[in-house]
Amino acid sequence: MFNPSQADVRRFFCSVYAKAQAEQALEAIETIASLWIDEHPEYHALLSDVDAALAAMGQVEEGKTNGFLHLSMHLSISEQCSIDQPRGIRQAVELLTHQRDSLHEAHHEAMDCLGQMIWESQRAKRAPDGEAYVACVQRHATRD
Repeated sequence: MFNPSQADVRRFFCSVYAKAQAEQALEAIETIASLWIDEHPEYHALLSDVDAALAAMGQVEEGKTNGFLHLSMHLSISEQCSIDQPRGIRQAVELLTHQRDSLHEAHHEAMDCLGQMIWESQRAKRAPDGEAYVACVQRHATRD
């Protein structure tokens, strides 16, 4: 299993941003990441300086979203949907996308569920519960 460090993640997204800005060819995973980067112009300055991004690791600014975590979650959900793992996530996210008329908004709601699943897994010191995650996304898709 691929387990990148925090620095690896920051280098990856900064590299994707730099390659996209230079109109260089992107790998498939980089293309997906680039599409999510385009959806978040508020992170472009953050992504434009890899040295500053690495120096800021571990710093938490109150009221600020961690752009690297946010983009990583978008990428994770995209990958999960592409292989339907956990089983049912693709359909749940598609339904949520239809209900919200926005893939981006659907991802943001799915992120809440993904974050909850990870938090509960870590708190209980057990494997992540994919079924609970999918059920959470489904609940979001069926509420007004």
